[in-house]
Amino acid sequence: MKPYSRRTFIATMSAAAVGAASGCTVAAAPRRKLNRIGLQLYTVRDQMRADLPGTLARVASVGYKEVEFAGYFGRSPTEIRDLLARNSLTSPSTHVPIEMVRTQWRKTLDDARQIGHQWVVIPWLGEGERGNLDAWKRLAAEFNVAGRAARDAGLRFAYHNHDFELQAIPARAQTSASIPLEVLITETDPALVDFELDLYWLTKGGGDPVSYFTRFGKRFPLVHVKDSRGAPEHTMTEVGSGSIDFRRIFAEGDKGGLRHYFVEHDNPADPVASIRTSYNHLSTLQY
Repeated sequence: MKPYSRRTFIATMSAAAVGAASGCTVAAAPRRKLNRIGLQLYTVRDQMRADLPGTLARVASVGYKEVEFAGYFGRSPTEIRDLLARNSLTSPSTHVPIEMVRTQWRKTLDDARQIGHQWVVIPWLGEGERGNLDAWKRLAAEFNVAGRAARDAGLRFAYHNHDFELQAIPARAQTSASIPLEVLITETDPALVDFELDLYWLTKGGGDPVSYFTRFGKRFPLVHVKDSRGAPEHTMTEVGSGSIDFRRIFAEGDKGGLRHYFVEHDNPADPVASIRTSYNHLSTLQY
């Protein structure tokens, strides 16, 4: 141990001893909690289809303050906006298929702005969209164009990952293998394109969310919070019932720019019970 470090260590221990002798304790650093927990409504899609107003009311009654849409089930932007207000909910983001970006982007942005969204997110790429390194670079260029239009409309464009974006693209001669998600991140303009990091799918694909925060900075204002029972099957489960260390991830979230946290479970046995279990865990989680 260097002399300075030794002196610092001794001084610290001495101060602690004095505090203990006088009945004082050194206060631990305060922990944080999520103050607004969101839900990706895909989790309750069947309930939304059957009774959208009632489902939003039930989601709010659980305690959720934010929701992320995955379809409006025939409701107009005005109806959606009014239902959100009636239930004291906000909806920072919505998922739309990439086809809407290509064929009706202006209307999609207009509708999103009217509802009150801030982000419009592409949640999925079919197998026909995926390919070699050049294909992923073309997608990144397309995302930049979409992101510029979103910014001009006062909104943000984002992309949501699954695990297939973690499957390495075979290396060319004199190049190393590439990870598609990292290609999208590095080939898009941070001023135009954000990313919604799905913590379950990233973990299933072998990635570490904290590493992504450290390496790529504040590109991840949105995250999906869903849990895994662990390798090898990675069975999806309610938040807090699995193996993902959300405390560790959230503690480093400032590095990644995390702002909105959306619970999701793709196929819960009982959707309403599932969203309640996940909410109850997150509402008490300190990190």
